[in-house]
Parts: sequence; structure tokens; C-alpha cells
Amino acid sequence: MPQYLAPQKDYEFLLTEYLNLAQYADIFKFSAAAELVVPIVEAGAKFCEQELFPLHAVGDRQGCKLKDGVVNLPDGFVAAYKKYVEGGWSSITAEEEFGGQGLPEVLNMPMTEMVCSANLGFGLLPGLSHGAYHAISLHASDALKKIYLPKIASGEWSGVMCLTEPPAGTDLGLITTYATEDGADKYKIFGTKIFISCGEQDATENIIHLVLARLPNAPKGVKGISLFLVPKIIPETGERNALICSGLEEKMGLHASPTCVMNYDGATGWLIGEPHKGLKAMFTMMNSARLYVGVQGLGITELAYQNACHYAQERLQGRSLRGAVRPEKSADPITVHADIRYKLLTMRALAQGGRALALEMALKIDLAKDHADADIAEQADDFVQLLTPITKAFLTDSGFEAANLAMQVLGGYGYIREYGMEQLARDVRITQIYEGTNGIQALDLVGRKLPFGFGKYLRSFFHPVQEFLQDEAPEMQEFIKPLRKQFENLQKASLWLGKQSLSNPEDVTAAAGEYTKLFSLVVLGWIWARQAKIALARPEEEFYKQKLETARFVMNRMLPQGYGLLAGLTAGSNSIMKANF
Repeated sequence: MPQYLAPQKDYEFLLTEYLNLAQYADIFKFSAAAELVVPIVEAGAKFCEQELFPLHAVGDRQGCKLKDGVVNLPDGFVAAYKKYVEGGWSSITAEEEFGGQGLPEVLNMPMTEMVCSANLGFGLLPGLSHGAYHAISLHASDALKKIYLPKIASGEWSGVMCLTEPPAGTDLGLITTYATEDGADKYKIFGTKIFISCGEQDATENIIHLVLARLPNAPKGVKGISLFLVPKIIPETGERNALICSGLEEKMGLHASPTCVMNYDGATGWLIGEPHKGLKAMFTMMNSARLYVGVQGLGITELAYQNACHYAQERLQGRSLRGAVRPEKSADPITVHADIRYKLLTMRALAQGGRALALEMALKIDLAKDHADADIAEQADDFVQLLTPITKAFLTDSGFEAANLAMQVLGGYGYIREYGMEQLARDVRITQIYEGTNGIQALDLVGRKLPFGFGKYLRSFFHPVQEFLQDEAPEMQEFIKPLRKQFENLQKASLWLGKQSLSNPEDVTAAAGEYTKLFSLVVLGWIWARQAKIALARPEEEFYKQKLETARFVMNRMLPQGYGLLAGLTAGSNSIMKANF
């Protein structure tokens, strides 16, 4: 049977030592942040371990049921959601004027990850509401905010985003859903949306659909898309709106989360933001969702690592090449074998490194929003813009890799449902696809983020890495030197892409995936070198000793992969684009 224990010690280390939240005490929202780390993590861990994780396999086995337009979640999910709301978890980052707690995003990130580890199917419901809240908060009218934000913050209502249609996935310019005026400030929405996560469910009183649609005479393509707020229940009248879930997708995994086909047959909606500017408003929710999806991958990485490690410590097979480690037993634990150790260290590096990245991204979001120094706020936002596609792609690729590595560690038992690893592989696979496939993330990185402002976004990452590489302490050189080599490779790759963009853009798109992986490796190396610097001060303690062991593994066995990535991405596009199919 699988197990889950929240990595509380790592959260405490990352928030209080690695990110050192105490240094931001003078910034609004951060005055008590450092003091809240332990109680928030402890309370979140208790809820996720005791309430959510026991439902993890239940949700997979039962799935969701649709009857007459009503979707019932698996047994125990509605009660668990009620406890989630009663615990105040839905309101952590919401503004106080709308009934929220007004805390920074960085304090919400541990709970977000723990939920994704304990029960990913459950996690989509509050995760999507979090994104919907921010989209409405930033772009809707004050009148709409007063009606909808308090209810979403309280968890009584949930929110979902409705973009995809049968002919329009990545290319949203192809959507056909349309809106017609229906009196002052109201519209009627007509069309069908597919792949709508939690578009219908029985845990909340109301579901707020943020729907992309076209107004009459709208420009063609993405410049003619508007965003509408379409509630399942109209608050003013209490009447059911003209929308219905007509089907649930039969999926490979994530069975506990309903993926809905939604039909809008003249549903009443309200415009959010300006006409024809809906995509900009929706990307507020989309960027939030991309970070959240990355954390879904991170949650599975941690769960896979924990269970693979536990199994490997208990499973007896073969003997150590150095002599029997457990001579009193018939065989040694498989942790004595290099292949198993390599897999476990890879998972540990991805889980703890990915966690540091997710927390740092959340902190940068907070600084961009709340820091009084405009330059610091701008630099933080640049960092978030650049690292969002990398975070989404890297953490979800890591989640799938970790799930497969865990299955391999368990051998035949990894393929058996009872041990839970095959569910992780099925559940996490979608994270590499939705909210923009990881191929789309790579294209966003090389096509938009890399050239923006003549490298403005890029400098938000390159400059702090260059500054870190100036560390001349002898004990740091085993971490600095490998990182410097791959950072130089990343610089070479960036210059090559910039040059090729002027002569052969196909070289750039063909290199996008490898460039994103190379960038991710450098990010991972930078994160682990910084953790190692802290751990070097306390190498005798087991926690810090493991940090140093993992950092050395990253430098010696993972970062060198960058050489092959650089060679591949600079090989040009001919072998790809001139092939026949």
C-alpha cells in the first residue's frame, strides 16, 4: 500500500533558510510570514495525510458519475472539500476586503504541493478556483468582484476556465463560441467547450465559468476574443443558468476529477475586462494555472520518491558488491545497488529542487505585487515571466519521470494497482499536456520570453546566476565549476538561437525542446548549489548531509547532460524539417 508523509522539514528549510522570508518582514503581507511557516505547514500536513491521502486510491477506482447533467464526485470527496474550506485553506491568499486572509502566495505553496501529493484528483477543484479568483480580481468590474470574490474565497463557490473547443486547442483563434448582447452589461453565450476540468461537480453551491467567446463583428483570430463570467447559478435570481455538462471524458488517469463537455445554450454572462481583450485577461488565470500544473508534477515527484525509497529500503534482493550489508538476512536491501541508488537520487534531486523552484516562483510573484521598490518588483516579475514555461515543463516532465522511475524501482509490484505507482504514472501524464503542452511551453520560451526587450527577461535570471558564480570559497568549487560550465553552455545556446532567429526561424523552433531542458538543468544546478552552500555550514547533521549528497549527485551525474543538449539543439533543423512522413 502506498504512503505519504508531508516533507515538513524541507519546507521549513527552504522558507526560513534558503529563501529567508524573515528578510522581507518590512514588506506588507510579509511581517508575520516567517512565524507562520511552521503552523501552516503542520496544519496542512495533518489535513493532507489524514483526510486527503486515504481518498487517493478511492477516487481512482470509483471515478466521477454523470446523471442528468449532475456530476457526483467519488465517495468522501465532498466531505473532504467541506473540511478543506472549514480549515480556511481556500482563503489564504485572497484579499481581506473579500473575506480572505491576505497572506502571500509563498505561504500557500506548501499546502498546494501537499494537496497534489496526497490527492491530485481532489486538488484540481481548489486549484482552478485560485486561478479564477485572481483573474476576476485583476480584470472584472468592482460590481462583479463584490458578488463573486467573497464566495470564491470562502470556498462556497468554485471557478473554472473554459477555453478549449473541438477544433480549437492551442490555436484559440479558431474558437466558435459566441456572445450576443442581452440588455445592459449582460450577454447570452452559445457554444460548446471541451476538456473543462471540474466544469460540473457536487462539492460547491455554484460554479463560475470563465468562458472565451466572440462578440458580433469581432476581429478574426485571437484579437477578437472576449472573456465572460458565466455562473452555473445566477446570484441575483437563484435560477439555474442555461449551461449543462453533457458528457464526461473517459481518461487514462485523474479519474477523481471530472473532465466535462460543457454546452452553453444562451447562458447569461457578464463581460470581464474590455471587448476583444479576453485572451489577455484569461492569461492571468492561465499563467497561474501553469505554475499550479507544475506543482501537480512536483507533488507526484515527491510521492513517487517517498514510496520508491520506502520499498527499496525494505525489499531484499541480491548482495552488495562490497560484501553483505545484512548478513543475518537472506539478501541485502536493493538500496545497495547502484542502479537503484541512481534512480532514488534522481527523484530526490527533482523533488527537492523542484520544491525550491516552486517556492521561489511564488515569492517572486509576491515581490512583484507588493514590493515598494519598483525596480525590485519589476525584476521579480521579469523572473516569473521567464521561468513560468520552464517551471511548468520541467516540473511536469520530472513528475512523469519520477513516476516511471518509481515503477521501475518496485519492479513487477510497480505495475500492480495495490502498490499505487501505476496510478501516479497515469495521473501525472496529463500535466505534460494541459494548460499548454510542454512543447508549447518551449515555443513560448524561445519565441516570446527569450527575445523580449532584447533579453530583458533573460537578464533577470542570468545576472543572479553570474553573481552567484563569483563565489571563490574553496569548499564551494565542487558546485561552482560544474554549474559554470553548463551556464556557459546555456549562454552559447541563447546566442545561437538569437542568431538563427534572423536567418532560419525553423532552427529556433526545432531547438526549443532541448533548449528548455538545458535551461531547466541550469536552474536545477543553481538551486542545488545554493542549497549546498547553506548545508556546508552544518554537514554533520543528517538533513544537511543529505542535501550535500544530493547536490553532488546533481553536479556529477545530471548537469553533464547539458553537453548533449547543446550539441543537439545547435545541429540545426534540417534533419527534422526535411524528413518525409
